Amino acid sequence: MPEPAVQPDYIHATALLAGDRGILITGPSGSGKTTLALALISHLGQRGLFSRLIGDDQLIVDGRAGRLVCRAPLAIAGLAEVAGIGPRPLPYESAAVIDLHVRLVEEGEMDRFQEDACDLIAGCPVSRIDLVRRGVSAALQAVTARLSIVPFL
Repeated sequence: MPEPAVQPDYIHATALLAGDRGILITGPSGSGKTTLALALISHLGQRGLFSRLIGDDQLIVDGRAGRLVCRAPLAIAGLAEVAGIGPRPLPYESAAVIDLHVRLVEEGEMDRFQEDACDLIAGCPVSRIDLVRRGVSAALQAVTARLSIVPFL
């Protein structure tokens, strides 16, 4: 008898591909998830590197062979919510394996120097870095340094 289908989980987050690496960004509403994703996409694009949105605001997550896979619900695939304007179309990939979880937190919740951290999301271990919410410039540097993306090689 076949195994029953497992229902995927939905989470409030934004995800993108940065080169060949998937990045999941979580945090409360208004913490800068979309802003950071768009800044990363722009940063990589200006350097001729591949980057694409996976999904913004709501994601479907599930584990496959021990790796976390994210995709956008069909109704919002290819849309990024721009503050004060609303959803706007953007090139996107339908799904990606996630390599890094960026958690946007209040300044007092973040250690200045972080040990390697890992979260279990949909039963899959994902490396994590905590960054101050709404701190796009610092977050952009931290993510590119963590993943050894230009200029951090």
